[in-house]
Amino acid sequence: MPIPKIDIEKSKEALQKAAGTVTEKVSEAAGTVSEKVSEAAGTVSEKFSETMDSMGNDNGFNHPDEFRDGFMLHGPLAKEGYDWWWHSFTGRNVKTGEEKSFFIEFFTINPGLGKDEPVFGQLPGNKEAGIRPSYMMVKAGAWGEDAAQLHRFFGWDHVTVKDEIPFMISAEDCFCSETRTMGRIELSEVDVKNHPEYLSDAGKMFWDLQIDKQIAFNVGYGAGWALREMEAFQMFWHAQGMKTAYTGTVVWNGEEYKVSPENCYGYADKNWGSDFTSPWVWLTSNNMVSKLTGKRLENSVIDIGGGRPKVGPFAIEGKLLSAFWYEGVPYEFNFSKFWTLTKTNFKVLDKRERVVWRVEQETPMNMIKVEISCQKKDMLKVRYESPDGGFRHTNLWNGGTGEGTIQLYRKNISIKNKWEWELIDDIEVKNVGCEYGEYPKGTVEPEVPKELKDKFEK
Repeated sequence: MPIPKIDIEKSKEALQKAAGTVTEKVSEAAGTVSEKVSEAAGTVSEKFSETMDSMGNDNGFNHPDEFRDGFMLHGPLAKEGYDWWWHSFTGRNVKTGEEKSFFIEFFTINPGLGKDEPVFGQLPGNKEAGIRPSYMMVKAGAWGEDAAQLHRFFGWDHVTVKDEIPFMISAEDCFCSETRTMGRIELSEVDVKNHPEYLSDAGKMFWDLQIDKQIAFNVGYGAGWALREMEAFQMFWHAQGMKTAYTGTVVWNGEEYKVSPENCYGYADKNWGSDFTSPWVWLTSNNMVSKLTGKRLENSVIDIGGGRPKVGPFAIEGKLLSAFWYEGVPYEFNFSKFWTLTKTNFKVLDKRERVVWRVEQETPMNMIKVEISCQKKDMLKVRYESPDGGFRHTNLWNGGTGEGTIQLYRKNISIKNKWEWELIDDIEVKNVGCEYGEYPKGTVEPEVPKELKDKFEK
């Protein structure tokens, strides 16, 4: 039987073609695997980070987490949720040296319902039709006797959001990231009168600021991966920079203010969820002086927040989360960390000319007492739409010029061999960021989303 001739050139060509196809397939598969591994690594990294945090570390709650500071409106929250990044700080007038406190917020709501133009829930036609709001709102303003909040809106087709960490969000000339924010808002009295759905005051504000988030308040597993996946809480909270240094410039109604790290008393946090808490309580400051020693506390900051958190359909009455970073030592009073046996008592007095906050919290070994007051003439009633289109918080007082005191105690054995509270420090605080509001009596709260009800029933 004759041996067939082999065409060497054709064989080479076929082998090269096959090798190329195999290389292409391997490369494609490797790319897919790499992408999946990268995605899984991010999730594993986040879970590992949260596990280590729950085990405790030398810095306690001072545990920055870019995952929690990222954009959260995915899944059901994309069509019934909000997410915002808040910044507050103090600047000084370049001409007069006058001190003034400011705030900047990038607020997002219901991106899954987004269109080319912003959708406002307060328009009568939208209310009647049950159309929910959808937009990015840039909120900025100032506290003091000319306190005002300015709102600028963008339809979702004009908004860029980075899903990966670290977060970044922008629209036209408004921008925000972990390390910088800039923007411009300008509304006339005519604009405000013609568009009550904006829920805005009139005024002008321009800003360009560098951001250095120095001390965090990570609340722990209460805003961790598992509970976020369940969307368990109605309102989540993470303070990536409860002490933040800002550097840059603000122009408020034609007056220029310089913002400097050494005296800006800055703060940065975020909230997200399906609706807001009521009552709503918030206090923060890093402008502190010890009344015992007269020393300025350069490495201290306090942050308190909460009110009536909801886990699924269940409300938990009278609960606050608190973190006090006292000259490098962490003191935490966190109800969600049940093993710390935190007890909380708080009362807010809405008086004719001022709002007063009184908070007392203790664990078996530490106690804190806080009393803050802020003049209403320097505050404003901050305004937000809820994801379902409601406008329930019509009396939400918000300020940045509060003042008061903090007493910090530890438990020691006395000479009588009894456990007694010993005062660590008695502190004067100023430039306090503060907030308080409750829904008016008779307000119908939003129903728990069906998807969430189903999860809890299961």
